[in-house]
Amino acid sequence: MNAEIIAVGSELLTPLRLDTNSLYLTRKLGERGIEVVRKSVVGDDHERLTAEIRRAREAVEVVVLSGGLGPTLDDLTRDAAAAALGCELEFHDSIAAGIAERFRRFNRKPAEVNKRQAYVLAGAEILENPRGTAPGQWFEDENGILILLPGPPRELKPLFEASCLPRFDRRESPFRYFTHSMRVAGIGESDVDQRIGPIYSAERRVATTILSAPGDIQIHLRARARTAAEARVIAESLGTKIQDELGRAVYTLADEPLEAVVAGLLREKGLKLAAAESCTGGLLAGKITAVPGSSEFFAGSLVSYSEQAKIDWLGVDAAILEAHGAVSEPAAAAMAQAARGCAAQALGSPAIGIATTGIAGPAGATEENPVGTVYFGIADDNGVVVKRRQLGAGRDRVRALAVQTGLDLIRRRVLGLPVSA
Repeated sequence: MNAEIIAVGSELLTPLRLDTNSLYLTRKLGERGIEVVRKSVVGDDHERLTAEIRRAREAVEVVVLSGGLGPTLDDLTRDAAAAALGCELEFHDSIAAGIAERFRRFNRKPAEVNKRQAYVLAGAEILENPRGTAPGQWFEDENGILILLPGPPRELKPLFEASCLPRFDRRESPFRYFTHSMRVAGIGESDVDQRIGPIYSAERRVATTILSAPGDIQIHLRARARTAAEARVIAESLGTKIQDELGRAVYTLADEPLEAVVAGLLREKGLKLAAAESCTGGLLAGKITAVPGSSEFFAGSLVSYSEQAKIDWLGVDAAILEAHGAVSEPAAAAMAQAARGCAAQALGSPAIGIATTGIAGPAGATEENPVGTVYFGIADDNGVVVKRRQLGAGRDRVRALAVQTGLDLIRRRVLGLPVSA
């Protein structure tokens, strides 16, 4: 069974809003053996949206619409769907009463336009939306399934989980799917694919997807078989072969971010961490503190951006900076040692310190340190190690890569691995 997702809303055609619903829907549908073969974004235009719904209904068995179910005149999904199906919209008093009750709980009275949300496609099933005023709709005929969902993710996701997935689960399918995931750090996307391409291309029962973000590669192996158990065996068997090839560059099989993996290792080893950041400007600390409970092991970060801050706040010897510069191996080592001392003082031992200092650009480059040069220092009970990395160009990209690289170096150091991939 194939599906298309149509995200509705002119705001999604601007750089200000990103369609994240389709990512969630694709994953959930894929788990049920329903392959999303096309996604589209349509603005608030009745004719274009009607035409897109008609086209999609002719192409696939399942069409999912997200957004455009609000009360205002530019919320056109109901009207366009009715036009595409050639059916009427029916007013439901029960929905209107529910909207009025929801407003009453907030000591408000609904506007007249809110009644637009009480119109439902003739023959459609109403999907209750406990988190909003716009109900979802499930329409099914000989041409397939059309689903109308509210746009806000906080409404769409629980509605889809409670009302749509059970309907799909009750349908017979000749195949079952299982997705095995892993994440990789310290290796670029092209290098990963060059190494594992011969492995996954030989397994035709698995669809392999490689997703790349700065410093983080995701590998998803989606297997198809007659039973869920068989699909799982196929996917995990291929995953084992890939993991054998990539070794400890694979940092998780649980599809969790690198900062969560690092947090788990620090907790497991009883280590306390602090950071001394220059070029990353606090972004490393931001990643770490995004993990719930990080105050157990993370003392904090000193963003010592200027040379004087490195001297005054971290106690870096001015002679080191004068002789070698702030972007240098000796500076990174001194910063890491200072960070380790801060961690031990704040939270106790054993402690580890991480330091970042580099040239994020676009200015500041030298012949010795071009844009993208970053030094990473790590200090712990086993001493101090410094690694120099060239992370390319683009200020935001360099900083993002530096954060991921720093996290991976912490992971490797804690595990006793070489701090180079």
